[in-house]
Amino acid sequence: MTSTDFKYVYGPVASRRLGRSLGVDLVPFKTCSYDCVYCQLGRTTCQTTQRSEYVPVDDVLAELKTKLALGPWPDYIGLAGSGEPTLHARIGELIDGIKHLTRVPVAVLTNGSLLWVPDVQEALMEADLVMPSLDAGDEPMFQHVNRPHPEILFEVMVDGLAAFAARFRKLLWLEVLLVEGLTGNETEVGKIAALARRIRPGRVQLNTVSRPPAEESVKPVSAQQLAALCRLFPKAVEIISDAASQNPLPDSLAAVTDQEILDLLARRPCTPQGVAAGLNLHLQEATKRLHTLMKAGELSVLRKDDDLFYQLVMAPADQDSC
Repeated sequence: MTSTDFKYVYGPVASRRLGRSLGVDLVPFKTCSYDCVYCQLGRTTCQTTQRSEYVPVDDVLAELKTKLALGPWPDYIGLAGSGEPTLHARIGELIDGIKHLTRVPVAVLTNGSLLWVPDVQEALMEADLVMPSLDAGDEPMFQHVNRPHPEILFEVMVDGLAAFAARFRKLLWLEVLLVEGLTGNETEVGKIAALARRIRPGRVQLNTVSRPPAEESVKPVSAQQLAALCRLFPKAVEIISDAASQNPLPDSLAAVTDQEILDLLARRPCTPQGVAAGLNLHLQEATKRLHTLMKAGELSVLRKDDDLFYQLVMAPADQDSC
């Protein structure tokens, strides 16, 4: 297998929370239970709660084995990608297979919408780290920010987070992503903080919009406001900073194909600094390669504040709904 054969494994990604994370994509592009206003991948095209084996577990494990053999080893293997990973009906078997393959810890990045389902809870028990989200403090704001599938009720979702947290014996980090003008104020964050007391995660991570969002009207909360809102939570809160992931990490440089760059950007729009840090390239080399791919029509560029984010140009067939 060559690097161009990878369909499900991508990166590593320079993650703000996980260092260098090797990504595993378990569902087709934008197959999700939410349609969040801030999503970096745009609008959800297949909104569902139907759990299925969207991609073959054996094929994923074979790719992962090859990728790990190529090195360097990542800090985490992150089950995330371009949709909601817990929609994969065999995610528990995949985690077990990864555990037999490597000692690299497994992180599941989930919106938390299905943690009320007993089978989903059981499937995640062998993960080393589970990172669910909670972006709203009540049903109306939940509908406004996350735009969930009609089958997902806010109170049921929150009860599921609390029930899973009570059972899970490893690391559980709750991400709270705030949006200016919607949830980035004391009233709304106070509601979220009250729910965090019920859920009792090991860590709360406060975040805001950092990449071009699905809705142009969505704006980030200022760093000063994030710092002020931390005091509403019952214990120390970590503010996630973009700065840590924008500098190349000090490993040996890697030989990276254009396809590996495209695979990364298909799941996560990145600045040149983000591509360099994730894939172990010099910044100058990453910038040159991105410019070449853009001229070839493979990439487009979005500006957010003072940063340029590169993203894959999706063919119409890639954007079909389910």
